[in-house]
Amino acid sequence: MSKVVLITGASSGMGREAAILLAKAGHRVYAGARRLDRMADLADHGITPVMLDVAHGDDNERVVDQIVEAERRIDVLINNAGFGLYGPVEEISLEDARYQFEVNLYGPARLTQLVLPHMRAQGSGRIVNVSSVGGRVFTPFGAWYHATKHALEGWSDCLRLEVAPFNIQVVLIEPGLIRTEFGEAAADEMSKHRDGAYRDGLAPLLKMRDNPRTVNLGTNPEALAKVFVEAATTDKPRRRYVKGMMARPALLVRQWLGDGAYELALRRTLR
Repeated sequence: MSKVVLITGASSGMGREAAILLAKAGHRVYAGARRLDRMADLADHGITPVMLDVAHGDDNERVVDQIVEAERRIDVLINNAGFGLYGPVEEISLEDARYQFEVNLYGPARLTQLVLPHMRAQGSGRIVNVSSVGGRVFTPFGAWYHATKHALEGWSDCLRLEVAPFNIQVVLIEPGLIRTEFGEAAADEMSKHRDGAYRDGLAPLLKMRDNPRTVNLGTNPEALAKVFVEAATTDKPRRRYVKGMMARPALLVRQWLGDGAYELALRRTLR
């Protein structure tokens, strides 16, 4: 059965590939992102691109109203938009940290609040929140990013219980290392702090960014796009989908060997 789907962060990477796969499967897809020009060709796939900055409440309301007016329903919301603010906690401004939460947590929360009344009225719906393996593990210099993903995990689990009586499902996707623009953008953020007090800790991470052998590490976004489609459309979705380079090993080390072993592995990797 064809579904009406809104996916955010669809101008590149996993979001873009998932939007295309969903449209190929016969679903009515609305692809949201700030960079509308980068989504113009999605119309060739039968996708409707919409200008959407999830950190702006007016954008969220306008897009949901547009979809409901055109389709009379909305079946799936995929909260994929996000970015990683990387650098030392001491040196990142609280203003920047608040914006990280606006995009990675409060934006998805507001969109969810807007679609839930329509899903309750139609008696079904699904919220797919794209978290990260970083919502369950941690790395140095990613404190604010990890904080948003840890928060999204707990928020999603609570939401799942609240909306279950209305036949609305909540699913988390936890990508590992994916070959997208995300890693380069995060490294660019870290490089702003390369001459500060934490330069010795940042040096190994920036060296990895500049190493030709590691620059292209990661799982192809197409592989995650398939997970997005399953999470959005299967009759009985899992609560969590884990996919991507180093995702499962990182979770297993922390779960079974504890924080000490996990931190030791990080230190050895980042020498």
